[in-house]
Amino acid sequence: MATTELYTKGACVWVPDPEAVWVSAQLLRDYSPGDQQISIQLPDGREMEYPVLPPAGLPPLGNPDILEGENDLTALTFLHEPAVLHNLRVRFLDYSSIYTYCGIVLVALNPYEPLPIYGEEVIDAYSGQDMADMEPHIFSVAEEAYRTMIREEKNQSIIISGESGSGKTVSAKFTMRYFAVVGGAAQQTSVEEKVLASNPIMEAIGNAKTTRNDNSSRFGKYIEIGFGCKGDIIGANMRTYLLEKSRVVFQAADERNYHIFYQLCASRDLPELRTLRLDSAENFHYTNQGQDVHISGTDDVVELERTRNAFTILGVQTDQQMEIFRILAAILHLGNVNIQASGRGGDRSYIDGDDRSLAVFAKLLRVEGAQMAQWLCHRRLAVGGEMLVKPMTGQQANEARDALAKHVYEQLFTWTVQRLNSSLRAHREKPKSFTGVLDIYGFETFDRNSFEQFCINYANEKLQQQFNRHVFQLEQEEYLREELPWNRIEFSDNQPCIALIEGQLGLLDLLDEECRMPKGSDDNWARKLYDQHLNHSPHFLKPRMSNSAFIIVHFADKVQYECDGFLDKNRDTVFEEPINILRASQSELVAELFQKESAGGCLPNSTLANGSVRSGKRAHREHKLTVGFQFRQSLQLLMDTLNSTTPHYVRCIKSNDLKKPFLFDPKRAVQQLRACGVLETIQISAAGYPSRLLQPNSRWTYEEFFARYRVLLQGFVSQDDVRHSCQSTLPDLIPDPEQYCFGKTKVFFRAGQVAVLEKLRGDRLHAAGVLIQSWVRGWQQRRHYQRLRQATSILQRYTRGTLARRLAWTLRYTRAALIIQKTYRMLAVRQLYLTIRGATIKIQAFIRGTKARRIYSQMLTERAVVILQARVRGWLARSSYRRIRGAVVLMQCCVRRRAARRELLRLRADARSVEKYRELNKGMEVKLMQLQLRADQQARESASLRETLQTERDAHTSELENLHSSLLKLQNQLKESINTAPLVSQKQEEEWRRAEEKAKQEILQLTQEIQALRVDRDSLQKERDSLAIRLQDQEKAQEERRQQSVDQADASVRAELEEERRRYQSLLREFTRLEQRYDNLRDMSLFTTNERARGHRRTDSTVSLEPPSLVTSPFSSSPVFPSPEQVRRISVTSPSDRGRWSQEHPLSMLMEDMSVAKDAAERMKSEDFRHAYDAVRVANKFLETQLLSQRAQWEQEISALRTNLQQLQDRDTPGDPDKNDLLEQVMVREQECVRLRRELKELKHTVSLRRILSYSGLVVAESQDPTSPSSQRNQTITGLLECRKKDESKLIKHLITDVRAESVLSSSPGLAARVLFLCVRQVDCSGDQARVKGLCSAVVTGIKTALKKHGNDLDMTAVWLKNSYVLRDLLLQHSPRQESRGSEDLLPLVTDVQEFVRALSDLCIQSYQQLLSISESRLQPIIIPAMLESEMIPGLAGSSVKLSAARKRAGSDPRPPGGSEGVSMSSVLRELSALHTALSRQHLPSVLQEQAFHQLVYLLSASTLNSLLLRKDMCCWSRGLQIRYNVSVLEEWLRARSLQTGGAVGTLEPLIQAAQLLQMSKKTEADAQAMVQACSALTNQQMVKILSLYTPQSDLEERVTLNFIRLVQALLKGRSEGPPQLLLDVRRVFPVTFPHDPPAQVTAEQMQIPEALKINFLRRV
Repeated sequence: MATTELYTKGACVWVPDPEAVWVSAQLLRDYSPGDQQISIQLPDGREMEYPVLPPAGLPPLGNPDILEGENDLTALTFLHEPAVLHNLRVRFLDYSSIYTYCGIVLVALNPYEPLPIYGEEVIDAYSGQDMADMEPHIFSVAEEAYRTMIREEKNQSIIISGESGSGKTVSAKFTMRYFAVVGGAAQQTSVEEKVLASNPIMEAIGNAKTTRNDNSSRFGKYIEIGFGCKGDIIGANMRTYLLEKSRVVFQAADERNYHIFYQLCASRDLPELRTLRLDSAENFHYTNQGQDVHISGTDDVVELERTRNAFTILGVQTDQQMEIFRILAAILHLGNVNIQASGRGGDRSYIDGDDRSLAVFAKLLRVEGAQMAQWLCHRRLAVGGEMLVKPMTGQQANEARDALAKHVYEQLFTWTVQRLNSSLRAHREKPKSFTGVLDIYGFETFDRNSFEQFCINYANEKLQQQFNRHVFQLEQEEYLREELPWNRIEFSDNQPCIALIEGQLGLLDLLDEECRMPKGSDDNWARKLYDQHLNHSPHFLKPRMSNSAFIIVHFADKVQYECDGFLDKNRDTVFEEPINILRASQSELVAELFQKESAGGCLPNSTLANGSVRSGKRAHREHKLTVGFQFRQSLQLLMDTLNSTTPHYVRCIKSNDLKKPFLFDPKRAVQQLRACGVLETIQISAAGYPSRLLQPNSRWTYEEFFARYRVLLQGFVSQDDVRHSCQSTLPDLIPDPEQYCFGKTKVFFRAGQVAVLEKLRGDRLHAAGVLIQSWVRGWQQRRHYQRLRQATSILQRYTRGTLARRLAWTLRYTRAALIIQKTYRMLAVRQLYLTIRGATIKIQAFIRGTKARRIYSQMLTERAVVILQARVRGWLARSSYRRIRGAVVLMQCCVRRRAARRELLRLRADARSVEKYRELNKGMEVKLMQLQLRADQQARESASLRETLQTERDAHTSELENLHSSLLKLQNQLKESINTAPLVSQKQEEEWRRAEEKAKQEILQLTQEIQALRVDRDSLQKERDSLAIRLQDQEKAQEERRQQSVDQADASVRAELEEERRRYQSLLREFTRLEQRYDNLRDMSLFTTNERARGHRRTDSTVSLEPPSLVTSPFSSSPVFPSPEQVRRISVTSPSDRGRWSQEHPLSMLMEDMSVAKDAAERMKSEDFRHAYDAVRVANKFLETQLLSQRAQWEQEISALRTNLQQLQDRDTPGDPDKNDLLEQVMVREQECVRLRRELKELKHTVSLRRILSYSGLVVAESQDPTSPSSQRNQTITGLLECRKKDESKLIKHLITDVRAESVLSSSPGLAARVLFLCVRQVDCSGDQARVKGLCSAVVTGIKTALKKHGNDLDMTAVWLKNSYVLRDLLLQHSPRQESRGSEDLLPLVTDVQEFVRALSDLCIQSYQQLLSISESRLQPIIIPAMLESEMIPGLAGSSVKLSAARKRAGSDPRPPGGSEGVSMSSVLRELSALHTALSRQHLPSVLQEQAFHQLVYLLSASTLNSLLLRKDMCCWSRGLQIRYNVSVLEEWLRARSLQTGGAVGTLEPLIQAAQLLQMSKKTEADAQAMVQACSALTNQQMVKILSLYTPQSDLEERVTLNFIRLVQALLKGRSEGPPQLLLDVRRVFPVTFPHDPPAQVTAEQMQIPEALKINFLRRV
């Protein structure tokens, strides 16, 4: 079938459009060969007739919908311009994908918006992955270059090109950042930092704002990043090309000079920059020509700070930076120098002597201002052997000034590049290979094109030629491998255009020749071009309306160049006299810049890298090396470098000129695609057998072709020999043998033939579908008839059965009714009988009960009368008894008061003779005072009692008199009342009646008021109840709000705590890495300095573990205390010593000791304590003098002993063995002395307390004080392990650093920690705190060494995690600062070990992180093959092959054979089980195990999800089912080991939802709503990305439409989310928390120490 037969009704074609460049249309009728027109319908519904006459011919065909949005342009069936443009637009606008492959080229569209696709998580996702498996990205190109370099040990190049503003610089920066991260092993060293720091400097001095780009690179650069043998960056080198010097002195409208000038002007107020005498950028001629000195969103002050920091990182000192800034400021001041014309006709010029700008320029550069003013306006000529000075006109002088400014800036630029290269150069070793990043200008064409555009387009012609030959070479290699004839392949070569430019008598040759002519001009050069090349070269044309321009037909487009200015720009003349003045500058940097020029007579570029031009000393003081010649040389060197490397291409495209985010301009896009060679790539590929190097569809393996087009193969086909089957049947499908070719392993097709096969396949499937439908419909009708017949018989059967059952039910119901009636009548009669009988019994019972209750009530009444009589008689008797007892008590009080007075008199007499007893026993004074106080108190009580008695007696007398008088009055009134009773009774009755009526009225009124009050009370009660309920509700709501706020505050505090813990642990991890770097650098330093320091001998590493032993006097380390015997002879402690003791010991210790007599002390009265204190104070005064005299005596003895000791030390020799023995004895005595001092302190406290209590009569026996420190010390001193000081290093070596794994793993977990703790405990008991700290430090250092030694061993790392954890808990449990130790009998340590507890906590975190690092390094290579690529459900994928099945890119890094084969979930579970076994074997807490697996499961989930988001071939429903099955296997493994509660299962939720998203229906709005609700753990970007990557697995499944994706996006807008996030951060580390689990008390007798540990030198004590 020919391609023309594809033009059938309904086919999609592309037609030109003036606005959209190309628009799609649909054919309205079939096309027949010979038709002059075809009928098409445009998208807006218009119909038109499209001419198909030559040269346009038939319009390009559209690609199938299944290929819309492909990530490789060469995957398209029809390779032409409209298909490429449409695919880029769909990916850019609909999928927000800015990267697209085009064969070996990566096309990058500038989105003009920051995207979250360049973070470290993205770098991790692309690192180590195959380019064929990932979405297009700049990181994929960098990864391919890096892996190819490592694998093939061949240099690589990444060529980035494009227009200004297309994103070349940003792409280059991200490429370098990728190399810095991957080559720096996830931690930037100094080399990586320097490589990245070079970007701000080069941007500052080489980038400027243009109309197209705010940060346009105005030079080309090629950065070579050198890698060592291990793939790490060890150095870099930079080469620059064609700096745009003219921008220094001239800027077009809305453009700026180089950024560095504006940064300096903006920062002019800084103290260190005030000497530059700078002003605002608007006031300098070289910075104000563009009329816009600011860039939106850019702070020049901040940018200058970044530049200075970058200079500092690269080793440029501050004074040298100031020299650079002085030169830059001098250039600005030079532009403001006012040159005035003079003389007749203005043929002369001059500069005022007081010109401020010239003075500042001279001062900054340290040159003579007068000389510079002279030679800026004059030049020196050699005429006839004589030197003449010729004045210049004002215009010539200004041009000379500008040329000098450009030359100075160029020299400074070149010096800066050389300085950066010197800093970036590899010093350790020579790079094994390098990867170059070429950031060079793209093809340019403007309204007026000059010399700069000519050089730029010439460079692009060379790069395009190199690209064409590279692609052609790849084609040839592919054909040779497949044993195909390849002589038919042709491609367009631009060598004639390059020859026109650089060949003999080419444009550059003629330009240089004209520059050497004394009177050469642009017009003469133009005439030579017309004579030499017009009508001789098809690539050279002459404009019709101009004689000073020419046209070159470049590979991208025709460009017209104006000859005006070519010669001057090619010469770039700079006169020698100003250069000589600068060469004589007092500034070292300025002199250095221009001294290098005079080295060779002429001024060649030292690196031939930037096309700069310098003045020389020759006759005419002009350069012999022109700009064009130097640029051609540097370009040739670049081509040689690129040809010697493996190139990788990145083409950057500007999406629009308005710099608006995600706006696609098709006109500009097509223009750039033509210019950057993307379409050339397609044309070269189409010249042979088009290949899609990522997913080829025109090159099929025989198995893939057989699997897809098996339906087209006729006759007998064999699956065993698919090649023969394909070769035998393909000629019947495509008659023309030129349209296909059989290779060794593949079938090759020319452009469009796959579409033909697809159409044939579609027709065959359609016909098969119709046949299948006819058979299915017949089968359905037959099946329907059979079901109808069967249903009829079933209905009849069920109907008959229903009638029979109905008759049976009628008979059964009739019989049941008779039985029910009989039973009901019987029950009714029986119920009536039972009712009557029950009523009779109840009446009888009530009558009998009434009689019994009456008799019982009468008996109760009689009994109550008897009891009342008895109670009244008893009350009368008790009243009489109380009166008699009161009289008796009163008499006793009087008698006792008189006896007390007599006793008082007797005691006063005895008090006069008590003084002699006070002298004998001063303690009796207290008793006397106590008795005196009691006597006084009794006297006062007696007096008060007498007064009270007298008062009561008087009161009783007066009361008796009053009662007697009242009795007489009552008797008289009684007599009178008897006489007047009849009269009064009548009046009283009337008064009583009136009072009764009045009372009744008042009672009625009060009753009414009471009723009203009751109503009010009820209403108030209801109101109170409602208010109470409301108040309770408010209190409840307030409590809930308060609880909610407390919960929120608690959650925020917990989050802050977790974040702080995470930061601390990350800092600890960073400290560990820095420590490792320090060790590496130290080893390297020792290695490099070994020859110079040969006599140096390092101390053995074990020596550093021993604490330094200092021999000091045993009497100089602590205060002097008396012996225990002397303390026991002292009754109480003196106040001065007691005060010093209280200063040395906290108050809490005193209170703890006072708890011994707490119960007894509570029974003491305040007077007893006060008297006891008085006694103690008196005794203290007596003892204080004795203690002070004794202390003075001891101090004299101590000074004498010190003097003797110093004399002995002076006499002894250093190596005397006797002295060593004496020193050991002194140390032993010192330890004993420290121990005795501690016991002395405790004993002093105990004696003092007991003396105090003894004076109060509350002495507690020593045997009853089990909580005293001395008794505790004696009780817990046993069960320890003693290690001599000389054996400490041996202990650390045998127990930690050199212990064998078998010995540790066979012993009980935490044995080493318990042994070490018992040794530390024993040393602490001996009182040597310095030795305790030294031993703890040695233990920490030894564990660190063991962790480094076993850096890749899971079991040993778990061992030291357990030991660090146990030792930390033991020290924390026995720490002096620990308030609650869990047991009252635990004796705290004397030494403060909090510092070592913190160090052990850090060791726990370090070992935990090392444990995870080992597991992560083992899991990382198998995560993607196991979780994403393995097929645990066999046969799910089927044998069908998609049209876009994933294939490998040419030159990509294929997986090694067997590298990922056999990797499945069992491999992941095997590694997880290894970690679980290591942790469980050491009996580590379950909480810690849950945290570890939470981290690892997050790594599995994040890595799998990130890879899924970047791989289109994995986004299908079958892969989602596989992923869900793999996740379920992992969940089951976690549940089987009870690890699901630590958050591990929760981290799998995003991956589970991603798998569900792949399996869900994606058609209707309901599907979209269900999808948004179900995928709450996925971000908006992740959901849209998965939907856009979703690829149907077969033709029976449809792609996800753009309308559905937009619907999901609209629904997702309602979700509240944080910052946009596409990929998960796989480097995220969850902070770990170690629970405090106080271990059981450890004793040496309980431990079994294996002999294999070789620590028999320890002694149990």
